Amino acid sequence: MPQDTLHSAALDAVMSAAPVIPVIVIERADDAVPLARALVQGGLRVLEVTLRTPAALEAIGAMAAVEGAIVGAGTVLDAQQYEAAAAAGAQFMVSPGLTEALAAHARGHRVPLLPGVATASELMRARELGFSRLKFFPAESAGGANALKGFASVFRDLRFCPTGGITAASAPSYLALPNVACVGGSWLTPADAVAARDWARVEQLARQAAALRA
Repeated sequence: MPQDTLHSAALDAVMSAAPVIPVIVIERADDAVPLARALVQGGLRVLEVTLRTPAALEAIGAMAAVEGAIVGAGTVLDAQQYEAAAAAGAQFMVSPGLTEALAAHARGHRVPLLPGVATASELMRARELGFSRLKFFPAESAGGANALKGFASVFRDLRFCPTGGITAASAPSYLALPNVACVGGSWLTPADAVAARDWARVEQLARQAAALRA
């Protein structure tokens, strides 16, 4: 059963906006706006803020107000986090895996979910639950671009955003695959650059990433 047309279209818009989605772990909410501006100015409009720190929800709200930014929540594990992120202003959700409870909550929600999968069985289960746009995670340790290449001929209706261990050097091998819409990466926001508030460096990294699929 394919995911409903509304959610597929919404996720296609998110996944096609740029070749790379920055996966952001933010420690200080005060960094949210300048960080988002640097990434957007560098050409990366879609931003995934992981729910791994106390500052995450406040950061999502702040980033959502930045012109041009499309902000989502990552590391969404359950319905409670889903609702908190939606209330904060998240426009899409990303989870590392998929449970039946999370799938049921997502299907009835206005904010779409990009669920994580790592194996053929998980792909089949996600498809049965109504999802055709998926996060392949953790990409590098789950077989990398070769695994996705193998999935392409079997799961022709599925499209992926691989995330996990991907770098600027390895991203092109994923982006060359027909079933990959974009990749997720944490290299756009190095911890030392964010700690130093070196937004010029972040913008430059974003420009380089945006040019990966020019």
